[in-house]
Amino acid sequence: MAPPLIELIVPVFNEGAVIEAHLREILHRAAPPPKDADPKDAAPTDAAPNDAAPKDAAPKDHAPYQLRLLVIDDGSQDDTAAALERFCAGEPRARYLSLTRNFGKEAAISAGLDQARSDAAAVVLLDSDLQHPPEMIPAMVESWRAGYRVVEAVKHARGQESLSSRCFALLFYRLFHALANLDLRGQSDFKLLDKIVLERYRQLHERERFFRGLIQWMDYPTARLTFEVPPRAGGESRWSRLKLLRYALRNITAFSALPLQFISGCGLVSLLVGLVFGVIALYQKIRGEALDGFTTVILLMIFFSGTLMLSLGIIGHYLARIYEEIKARPLYLIKPRPSPPEKDRNT
Repeated sequence: MAPPLIELIVPVFNEGAVIEAHLREILHRAAPPPKDADPKDAAPTDAAPNDAAPKDAAPKDHAPYQLRLLVIDDGSQDDTAAALERFCAGEPRARYLSLTRNFGKEAAISAGLDQARSDAAAVVLLDSDLQHPPEMIPAMVESWRAGYRVVEAVKHARGQESLSSRCFALLFYRLFHALANLDLRGQSDFKLLDKIVLERYRQLHERERFFRGLIQWMDYPTARLTFEVPPRAGGESRWSRLKLLRYALRNITAFSALPLQFISGCGLVSLLVGLVFGVIALYQKIRGEALDGFTTVILLMIFFSGTLMLSLGIIGHYLARIYEEIKARPLYLIKPRPSPPEKDRNT
């Protein structure tokens, strides 16, 4: 029986200076161990499955697997495409696709999953900067062979992140858990997906996607391997605080309608506050103790106008999401490869 084929999917953006070295390193570290070696030795991590392995799990015979590599160039503005062309020309296991512009990481992930090989038994999504340790892949494959449909790499420690980044991530995960009832603490996009999960993911129709949230929502039998985030091998993160905030808000509202229900709560509070002040004003009027009330009027105007503007902002955000969905534009567009010269095509 032929060993299973595992395809690695790597989204990249403006990484021309380092991408060839990083891809070589990924293929080297992700290579299957010898048959007489235990794949778990390849990744010093602790497995923590969140579901019992299915009863029809495959036997653990430590069979090797075949590796393939698909790189998605998310509209890079540097020489990333040229570097990928050189790398793939010398590496028969690798191929790449370029998007027409920068559609964002979620779109690049979707492009990679859509364009994965039809004969791949599973795919592994990971970043190119080596902060997702490729040496974990043999252990992930072993967990998959044990019957888990999804194998997640979960951050045990967040590496050299700043205190503000850690606090922001903690706040986001707690809000997401409270509003969407999905626990994403420590999770990353570093995941192995069985072919069945891949096919189900492709059937999702929403345009604004949150990969790790959707995989958690699908709730297939999942194993978790922990890792500590190593230092970035090259370059700097392109996620500014503003981009992260927009990304967090978009993902929360993609999985929860509670902010809309919050508007109803604000309306109820405003009604109660107005009722209290109305009763007080009426009582003082009857007793002949009414004051001019200028300060009170100003405070009430600020309170009610602020509540209204906040409510309109939340409604506007959801309306914008509906607007984006009903346009039904494609998630991404693949850039066609340059055609060879006419004389080359005729030879």
